[in-house]
Amino acid sequence: MLSIKDFSEMCRLSPQTLRFYHAEGLLVPAEVDEQTGYRGYDFAQLETAMTVMALRGTGMSVKLVRRALDEPDAAAGLLEEHVGELLLKRAAEDDAVATARELLVARPEVRRSAVPGATVLTALAPDPSGPAAGPEDDVWGPTMAAVTATADELTALARARGARVAGPAWASMARETARERERFRSEQGPLWRVALPVDGLPAGPVDASAEVRDFEPREEVSVFLPGALSMAKYGTALSLLVSHPVDGMFGDLASPRLILRGTGVETALRLLDVSDFPDDDDDDADDGNGDGEAVPA
Repeated sequence: MLSIKDFSEMCRLSPQTLRFYHAEGLLVPAEVDEQTGYRGYDFAQLETAMTVMALRGTGMSVKLVRRALDEPDAAAGLLEEHVGELLLKRAAEDDAVATARELLVARPEVRRSAVPGATVLTALAPDPSGPAAGPEDDVWGPTMAAVTATADELTALARARGARVAGPAWASMARETARERERFRSEQGPLWRVALPVDGLPAGPVDASAEVRDFEPREEVSVFLPGALSMAKYGTALSLLVSHPVDGMFGDLASPRLILRGTGVETALRLLDVSDFPDDDDDDADDGNGDGEAVPA
């Protein structure tokens, strides 16, 4: 039988840590003197201590380590699940580091451009709405995941039909149908339509969910922000765009385009001429989907 001091020296866990693991049920002493409270450990418990140290070293919580010890058949699966979470966290940290580096080197720059017309393959992204997990939950995570997945599907569909992808995909708020306009005005937020510029496809339906449309030329102001889109980044982009001076014109906040760049998202606003600004009840106004279609009455 080993005293807590001897066991501590052999497994390189402090007596304080051993007492904590005892209280948490991770490493229960073989004996505890009822009168003195002294703890005694078996040599065989060194293997348990080694396992606990290895699992804790991965960042697993005490609760998860205890479950792994209690359910040895499930331990490997629990570890792989934890590793998956670590990889996601590491990817988010790497993205944050890259974003911080770019933002510290140069302030995001607003640019004005004449965007040519194009033929686009377009489809609605799946509905990303759902209850927030907490106050720190960012709605842009599931939204951009749905948008990116739809863009990938459109790319695969275009190539399968022999078309050439002519540029990066983008997403815009969907406001064509009554359901889409209702969602646009709701607390859930809008549905998003994804468009992919293509060459070699005729206008019209391609399959049950995708169709080919014309994108009308326009003038825009845009700003690129590196990394994954977040509410803070989206708000920053809109703030930079609406405050950018353009004589006789203004950015249309009702029709932003989120252009998927390789290392981030470019937010673009269509420029409208002040003298041509339509009345609020003008049913012929562009629906903002980036396809040149009017909102149905």
